[in-house]
Amino acid sequence: MVRTNSSLHLLSLHLLLLVTANEATTFTIINRCSFTVWPAAVPVGGGMELDPGKEWTLDMPTGTTAGRLWGRTGCSFHGKGGQSCQTGDCGGVLACTDNGQPPISLAEFTIGQGQTDDFFDISLVNGFNVPMDFLPVPTQGGPLCIKGPRCEANITTRCPTELQAPGGCNNACIANGTSNCEPTTYSGFFQQMCPDAYNSYNGFTCPTGTNYQVIFCPPLNLTVSPAPASSPPAPMGQASRRSSILRSHVAVLAPVGGFLFLTILFVITFFTCKQRTQQQRDMEEEEEFQELQGTPVRFTFQQLKVATRQFTDKLGEGGFGSVFKGQMGDERIAVKRLDRAGQGKMQFLAEVQTISSIHHINLVRLIGFCAEKSHRLLVYEYMPKRSLDRWIYRRHDNNDSPLDWSTRCKIITHIAKGLSYLHEECTKRIAHLDVKPQNILLDDNFNAKLSDFGLCKLIDRDTSQVVTRMRGTPGYLAPEWLTSQITEKADVYSFGVVVMEVISGRKNIDTSRSEESIHLITLLEEKVKYDNLVDLIDKNSNDMQAHEQDVIQMMKLAMWCLQIDCKRRPKMSEVVKVLEGTMNAESNIDHNFVATNQATFGTAGNVTSSVPSSVPPVASDVSGPR
Repeated sequence: MVRTNSSLHLLSLHLLLLVTANEATTFTIINRCSFTVWPAAVPVGGGMELDPGKEWTLDMPTGTTAGRLWGRTGCSFHGKGGQSCQTGDCGGVLACTDNGQPPISLAEFTIGQGQTDDFFDISLVNGFNVPMDFLPVPTQGGPLCIKGPRCEANITTRCPTELQAPGGCNNACIANGTSNCEPTTYSGFFQQMCPDAYNSYNGFTCPTGTNYQVIFCPPLNLTVSPAPASSPPAPMGQASRRSSILRSHVAVLAPVGGFLFLTILFVITFFTCKQRTQQQRDMEEEEEFQELQGTPVRFTFQQLKVATRQFTDKLGEGGFGSVFKGQMGDERIAVKRLDRAGQGKMQFLAEVQTISSIHHINLVRLIGFCAEKSHRLLVYEYMPKRSLDRWIYRRHDNNDSPLDWSTRCKIITHIAKGLSYLHEECTKRIAHLDVKPQNILLDDNFNAKLSDFGLCKLIDRDTSQVVTRMRGTPGYLAPEWLTSQITEKADVYSFGVVVMEVISGRKNIDTSRSEESIHLITLLEEKVKYDNLVDLIDKNSNDMQAHEQDVIQMMKLAMWCLQIDCKRRPKMSEVVKVLEGTMNAESNIDHNFVATNQATFGTAGNVTSSVPSSVPPVASDVSGPR
């Protein structure tokens, strides 16, 4: 009897252990950061050191309430085994029994029991330190739950100086020493960067029995594969009958089945190879963007959708994409979304590579970019007055007064300074190759900045010219494009066209005018022959008419830039000197500005080719109007 009772007690204990073992939720903590993190969890788990690429598995008992898990950064260990941490540090002790200290990204959860669901979220407690995903792991035949909160963005790269903390980014309330702060102050920055972060309504639920992954520094578009579920074997008699039927079917349908098998095998092989090729191409593109020098902030597509309110406020449209107004924290932004996948990718790479490595007051500032699957977006500083074309062409959506003479002079000078920097002050000469009013942006004070570097070309200092396929916008192309042998002097010609548009207040090519007035530069040739340049001054502006002689001097500078022979055009630094009054414009110039003879283009010299010289220059990257 005693032995029986003892056996019953052992059996009861064994069953209790089995029930306890089954009533636990598995948390797999993965570190995908490039640095070591020190994650900790309560009420069980304590803490541990987790190197890049490593995993840590925790079993959290069912019925856990107010569970928390966080990743700590800025920790250090000295030779005697002691340790200390700067953020979320539990006092520097790895066996944590308390929550980490702010600022902190915190995974919170309640593990249900019986019919009760699990509840979980990511909270940004008075700030942010480590990007993380909190993902349910789907199981075949198990509870259906496929969504969790994500906070992929590394907010610390965008953290204002006054909010920076060791290894993190403080909430403005903490930085200002304020204990009671309006919710909008908190959410204005962090909630936009992590739209899934917990607020009053966006916690997440899953059925009890779901397991989870917590991933630090998650990659873009991360998905969790379902856990495999085994199928029970069929009874032996049933399996035997199935085998007999199968043999008879195979005997009858062998030829047809063989053909279908080979067809299916071919299709599977084809699509598998295609998928692998695409994956390889995607990996190569990812490596291209990771290797960029001085790369700005990288955003997710979801973040930019939120920032632009689903791309609703369009600012403009160009040959390779549309530009939308957005808000990122306290800063207004302009987001350019490329429309063409093939040609647009090259423009995108060129623009990120070029503008992320150069800085000038007259070049628009690139804040960041997004390269996610087929999405290609660029994030710029917002220019309130938008582009120059809406001010000089007198579009119907602008009822403001015409620009006065001093404002037009300032804009022309700023354009010249931006081009001078690109041509003469960078490590390599940079030819913009798409200088036009649509690509010149204006701030509140009409300070001008050059934008849109999608068509730019880098030219080595020891190379006089390069051969490249035609790129730019009709009406602004220098004559030498007919040979495809160009230098940065192609920009000087385009600059001359823009100056004439600014002065005359009209488009370079305007089909609404009489036949003899359609082409502004051809009209300029006629007016200078008969000394009637005054006819080209913008008649909508009394101030321009009042400065007639100054305007004519500016036209003469434009005509110097419009020389057909590129060698006779000035350098942009010389243009700047003329505009600043320290140098006079060249007076011995040719008054023919439209090329009729290829020999006059001035294309001799040391030429390096980016395309075979024997190929006629028929291909082009031509930007359309905005």
